[in-house]
Amino acid sequence: MTKRYAALLRGINVSGHKKVPMAQLRALLEGLGHGGVQTYLQSGNAVFTAERGDEESLAAQLRTAIEEHFGFAVDVLVRDGAYLRAVADACPFPAAELEAKQLHVTYFSAPVAAERFAAIDRTAFLPEEFRLGDRALYLYAPEGLGRSRLGEQLSRPALNKGVIATSRNWNTVIRLVEMTRD
Repeated sequence: MTKRYAALLRGINVSGHKKVPMAQLRALLEGLGHGGVQTYLQSGNAVFTAERGDEESLAAQLRTAIEEHFGFAVDVLVRDGAYLRAVADACPFPAAELEAKQLHVTYFSAPVAAERFAAIDRTAFLPEEFRLGDRALYLYAPEGLGRSRLGEQLSRPALNKGVIATSRNWNTVIRLVEMTRD
């Protein structure tokens, strides 16, 4: 059965580093046998269909292909459309009332326990807030992610050790849901 997925690439096309042109990414995915390939923005979002495989094997396949083609490693998460919809639907913040720059979702490669973030003094960062979801973290940053002290704290390597994490703003979250709709 054919299923729609989104590939989320971490840390590409940032300040001229790890350049992955979207046309080449689309061609790479098509070369791997995937159909319905589309990209969104230049920040490493691709949607495709696959007849077989699971999220982990599809991510590993794409990660290997990128390294072979471009000559550098890139962390890749692959999530199906149902998961992306569930994450958007479970958002604990009133997304409709916020600007997209204020709300972000960080997708994790594995479940992350709340204990991992227990040392963060949440009151010290107010009005910024975060909540955990299913392999996801929701961040409300009223001044945007670029100015977020809480976002900086949450991205520390010690908190994310052993887990791939990549963030998207709310507009991208919703657009990926729309693009992966069956």
